Amino acid sequence: MPQLIRDRIELRVNDGTMMSAYVARPEAGRFHSGILVFQEAFGVNGHIREVTDRFAREGYIAVAPELFHRTAPGFEGNYADFESARPHRAALKNETMEADIHAAYEWIHAESNGNIASVGFCLGGRASFLANASVPLKAAVSFYGGGIAPGLLDRIPKLHSPMMMFWGGLDKHISPDEIRAVTDALRNAKKDFTNIEFSYADHAFFCDARPNYNNTASIQAWELVRSFLQQSL
Repeated sequence: MPQLIRDRIELRVNDGTMMSAYVARPEAGRFHSGILVFQEAFGVNGHIREVTDRFAREGYIAVAPELFHRTAPGFEGNYADFESARPHRAALKNETMEADIHAAYEWIHAESNGNIASVGFCLGGRASFLANASVPLKAAVSFYGGGIAPGLLDRIPKLHSPMMMFWGGLDKHISPDEIRAVTDALRNAKKDFTNIEFSYADHAFFCDARPNYNNTASIQAWELVRSFLQQSL
């Protein structure tokens, strides 16, 4: 297993705030392709750091910015207590999230070979979708991104690159109508996308620290993501 370099960095956002981010990269060499990793509502916690490490082991430089830096710097929520995360999620608007995306993108663009993708989970799935419309990514992956419809449908004409989207068929947080609205809008805009539903999986099926974790869906999704990124980057 390759050795990794892990670090914490501070990024200046264009609204004058400072945003911490977790970084992982292979020990050998420089100027790898880059991955923006966007958190769930529970912060850049152990799970998100491990996902960031997984991408680094694949040969990418990966950065996970703390999207809650304005209201709760360093926040790591308890999966059994969503209410503690709710006010920070509610405070995160498209405009502030875009500012965070730009700050993280500018940093990783300077550190990488310029080929950059994004991956996000739940809240981060929405952030990954928004990133694709905000900065010139080569690919973007969204895991069960709630609120893309209707909140980001107007951004679809601005998408820079192919989208890969994952959903759980048992997910009560994101309705089939919401998913259909996203795919219909992408199709109507003639955007390149791949839409994958695991009928037997629930929301947050990729997170092995949560009760909804589904090992089969997680393994299959990871292999699809790896292939998608290898082809795109």
